[in-house]
Amino acid sequence: MKFKQIILLCPVLFSSLSMANINDLISSNKMITEQGKLLYSDKFDTSLSQWVIEKMDASVVDIKQGEMDINDDGGTTVWFKHSIAVPSVIEFEGKVVVAGGKNDRGTDLNFFWMAQEPGSTDFFARSTWRGGNMRKYDPMQLYYVGYGANDNSTTRFRRYPGDGTRPLLPQYDVVDKAFMNVPNTHTKIQIVSLDEGTYVYANGKQLYFIDGEKDFKQGYFGFRTWKSHVAIDNFKVYSL
Repeated sequence: MKFKQIILLCPVLFSSLSMANINDLISSNKMITEQGKLLYSDKFDTSLSQWVIEKMDASVVDIKQGEMDINDDGGTTVWFKHSIAVPSVIEFEGKVVVAGGKNDRGTDLNFFWMAQEPGSTDFFARSTWRGGNMRKYDPMQLYYVGYGANDNSTTRFRRYPGDGTRPLLPQYDVVDKAFMNVPNTHTKIQIVSLDEGTYVYANGKQLYFIDGEKDFKQGYFGFRTWKSHVAIDNFKVYSL
């Protein structure tokens, strides 16, 4: 039986596929076209009504030229309002803006996902208190990718367990230039969350596979940056 037939007949059994097959399905977009149901999308044409902004006072988040423009001067997180569960695909196009501005450093196209705040029934109740301060996200349970962080020298993955610690995971540190930011050029990010684990892709190339043994199954997605200038477009969420 072909893998395509397995997916069509048993859409929940993605674990029956090898990593190579999943890579093929993602790169060819078949996982979305054949199994995906579009839940949410935002082309940032009119407003930021689907987002909750947590930022330092000097930072500015608005819409410019049909994109969400995050010009950060000390810490900004922009959360999508809806919780997202496994199995799903989150995708977006993001770029670091380098045009001579104060914060145009060409770094930190970062993002959180599967975020939850242990003990809280309202994820956004403390948005004002957090205010974009990175250390106030430490108590959360979440995944974090710093894409082209450290002045665009390292891409890294972290798993915050929800107890205030931020364990270092050097095995996920990447220095390959293929996974760094190119100024003023969009990078397409896809986060494929399955029961077996999570796959992260950049421009169709697999960046990470995160084993599902201790996987988070539901939570919030957010864009994150620090003293940098990024622009986001074509945000979409699919269920699988």
